[in-house]
Amino acid sequence: MRWLKFTAAGKTSWGLVEGDKVLTVAGDPFGEWQKTAQSHALNDVKIELPLMPRTFYCVGLNYLKHLKEAADKAGTVPNIPDRPEIGYRAQNALIAHDEDVVIPADATEKIHYEGELVVVIGKKAKHLSERDAMSCVFGYTIGNDVSERSWQKADRGLWRAKNADTFKPMGPWIETDVDLDKMETSIKVNGKETGRFRTNDMIFGVVPFIVELTKYFTLWPGDVIWMGTDGASPDLKAGDVVEIELTGIGTLRNKFVKETLPGRPDA
Repeated sequence: MRWLKFTAAGKTSWGLVEGDKVLTVAGDPFGEWQKTAQSHALNDVKIELPLMPRTFYCVGLNYLKHLKEAADKAGTVPNIPDRPEIGYRAQNALIAHDEDVVIPADATEKIHYEGELVVVIGKKAKHLSERDAMSCVFGYTIGNDVSERSWQKADRGLWRAKNADTFKPMGPWIETDVDLDKMETSIKVNGKETGRFRTNDMIFGVVPFIVELTKYFTLWPGDVIWMGTDGASPDLKAGDVVEIELTGIGTLRNKFVKETLPGRPDA
């Protein structure tokens, strides 16, 4: 199933995407629901953020090539993690498919994308084993972990480098039926492919992260885990359009624009 949060005729609803149509659903995917008789053309609706997570988990340096490239740029030896490393991102940074990523007025030219698989949790879970870890997974969506690399190096934390408003596009919908082993992630900038990798070629996959997380945290329906990226991004600028496609899910597309400050139209 392909679950979509959408707005049509001023009303926001859950729906199921079937071909080029959206069937309106009464209820929500994490509880009781049923199809209604109402439908809309997919092209006629405003695609909203798939959900607002209770907790927004993230994975860093989870692909070997990305880790090595980061080490090369820093002039260091790659430090391959020996266990899953887990972090957090801020809800304020989340935006939907086709909404604009706003580059802060004082940002440098080091604005980068990171195309990521996003795991959506479907039920409450704690202390899961490898055997039953996937039982809490509802489905998957796509994330673009936008970063300002100069800030990432300069700040003690990632408070603005990773979490500035609009820096976390996610969507366009939640797909419940995918084959991770057959999935590829591809990224295009202005229609030209700039990166491609096998999505499941992670240092630590979905199962180890869920096992590690649930040792200490309770996962709740609607929580998300962003699983990291491979490769490197070119420097992005205002006007660029980034499209991230994951096999079996679809494409997340967002335009990058420059922030305009009040009284400074050229900022």
